Amino acid sequence: MKSAPYIALFISVTTVSFAAILIAIANEISPDLHPLTIAFYRLFFTTALLAPLFIVHQPSRDELMNLSRRSLLIMGGIGIALALHFSSWIASLELTSISSSVFLVTAHPIIVAPLSFILLKEALSKRNITGILISLLGVFILVFGNNQFSLGGLDSLEGNLLAFIGGIAAGIYILGGRLMRKNISVITYAFIVYFITTVILFLLCAGLGVLNNGVTELTLLLFLAMAVTSGILGHTLYNWSLGYVRASVASVALLGEPLGSTLWAFILPLSFLQQIPTVYTLLGGVCILSGIYLASKKKKEKTAVIPH
Repeated sequence: MKSAPYIALFISVTTVSFAAILIAIANEISPDLHPLTIAFYRLFFTTALLAPLFIVHQPSRDELMNLSRRSLLIMGGIGIALALHFSSWIASLELTSISSSVFLVTAHPIIVAPLSFILLKEALSKRNITGILISLLGVFILVFGNNQFSLGGLDSLEGNLLAFIGGIAAGIYILGGRLMRKNISVITYAFIVYFITTVILFLLCAGLGVLNNGVTELTLLLFLAMAVTSGILGHTLYNWSLGYVRASVASVALLGEPLGSTLWAFILPLSFLQQIPTVYTLLGGVCILSGIYLASKKKKEKTAVIPH
């Protein structure tokens, strides 16, 4: 079914938009939680949920055994990028508003579009370049407008910069997924990358002594909810769609995440989530989303479908 990748993108964006809300709830319940701890348990549960499918799927096991050293090294780099994405973005949610954080972390097409041109030979038009520049303007307005001119509020320069770093790492992760999904099935790719990311985050948590800081039965349930929604239904479906659509198209689909997260933060009846975005967040967010749309806009072309 030709529409299946786009349905998968819609589901992934809808479920991923819950991530910031669940993280904010976890931080409210247990203020001692470290961002790396949240990132580790989210990836641990995601990997654990995916592991049985990988184990029982013989083609995936065979595929793993036949992967080249180069492919494994590239996926190792993708795992590092994903670990950086989660750790920096989750840390940003303690230092800035949900709306600012998700707008900035979704600005990855600024990275994906030019790198897709360099590495994947996906042409950039004048419209695409204009979109990148508009998005960069939006990032500047959101980050420095809130820092220099906004009195009070939840936004901080450090938090906004962490979110933007998370967005850059997400761009590398998305581009790497697009590159590897041309030849590797989604089960094999997702399991290996999630496993590598989990190991990296475990070592960081263990090294810093924060593996169990603030972890309770309730927070573990929230981490499991993050794994099911944003992990399995979000990132894994997203990785599957990368085998069928261009990186730029998949990237622009995530425009729905900041809108969804901002909406949930505003309408859910939880006092600590009742965050009204500043004028700089709204103006910068509009520029970012408009620029991302232009940066990812491509002429219609036939796309080969990979039978995975």
